[in-house]
Amino acid sequence: QVQLVESGGGLVQPGGSLRLSCAASGFTFSNYGMYWYRQAPGKERESVAVITSVGGSTSYADSVKGRFTISRDNVKKMVYLQMNNLKPEDTAVYFCNTAVWGRMYWGKGTLVTVSS
Repeated sequence: QVQLVESGGGLVQPGGSLRLSCAASGFTFSNYGMYWYRQAPGKERESVAVITSVGGSTSYADSVKGRFTISRDNVKKMVYLQMNNLKPEDTAVYFCNTAVWGRMYWGKGTLVTVSS
């Protein structure tokens, strides 16, 4: 079955960096686009970044553009989110996501807290 497992979250000071990882299994990883979403306390879940299956094209939410970088390793079946210059408003649970055969799959998320 499809499984997505996020890791790498934690507490970081404003201006700091974190690298999130998502380990994927149960599907042909290289065939599918991969997404990072986040959900801040009291807010709706929002899309942060996406990377396509072919060519690895990327797209970002305006709020993270220039600070976050999504990447993937099709051999290791991993997707990453490098987050630089973190701000308090980046505090959220970050989720890995994909859609396989029309069904969306989510990991359990990893908490990122940006605070001094």
